[in-house]
Amino acid sequence: MTLISGGAASPSRPQSPSPSSPRAIDPRELTAGDLLLRPFTESDEAAVGRAMEDPGILRWAAGLAVNGAARADRARVWLAPRLLSWQYGSAPFAVTDAASGELLGYVTVRDAHRVPGQAEAAYWVTPAARGRAVAARALDAAARWAFAAPADGGLGVHRISLDHSLANPGSCRVAARAGFPQEGVMRDFFLDPAGERHDSHLHARLATDDVVPPTSAL
Repeated sequence: MTLISGGAASPSRPQSPSPSSPRAIDPRELTAGDLLLRPFTESDEAAVGRAMEDPGILRWAAGLAVNGAARADRARVWLAPRLLSWQYGSAPFAVTDAASGELLGYVTVRDAHRVPGQAEAAYWVTPAARGRAVAARALDAAARWAFAAPADGGLGVHRISLDHSLANPGSCRVAARAGFPQEGVMRDFFLDPAGERHDSHLHARLATDDVVPPTSAL
C-alpha cells in the first residue's frame, strides 16, 4: 500500500514558490496525537534523501525535477522549494514522531487562496511509517488548521482538494479516512516520470463537513 497523494508534488504540477500566490503564511507547528507537524529545515535533507529512495514516492509524489536529478541531488532538489514555500502561500509540513523527531512523512496545504477560499493538499509517508494512519492523521490536522479562521491562527479556507492516480489506491483510502470524499475522475490528469498518463481521482473536503478525526487504530 502506497500512502501517497499524486497532488503531493505531482510530476505534472511540481510545488514551487510562485509570486502569484496572494499571501505569505507564518510558519508554525501542529500536533496530532503522537505526531508533530513542523516546517522543514535544511537539516532534514538526509531523511528526505532516504524517503526519495522509495519507488512509490518517486513515482507518485517526487516530481519530474527530482526524478531527473542525480540520486545524490534528489533530496536537495525536493527540499529547496519547500524551505521557501511559506512565503508564497503554501504550507509544507514535515510529519515527525513527536517523541523521537524521526521524519515519518510530508503533508502540505498549498496555494491557499490562489482561488478564493480554496487550497490543495498532498502527502507522502515513508515506508517504515506506513500502517499507522500517519498520512490520514496528518492530513486531517493540516486541514483543520487551514479551515480555522485567521483570527484563530488558521488560513480561513473553505475547500481543500487533492488528487491521486487511480493506480495508487492507498492514497484513495487515506483521503477518504481523512474526510475527503471522492468527487470525480479527471482523465489523463497525472503524468508519471516514465511519461505514462493516468486518470486521477479528485477528492475534496469543506470547512462545513462533519469529520471524525482519524485514529491510529486500523
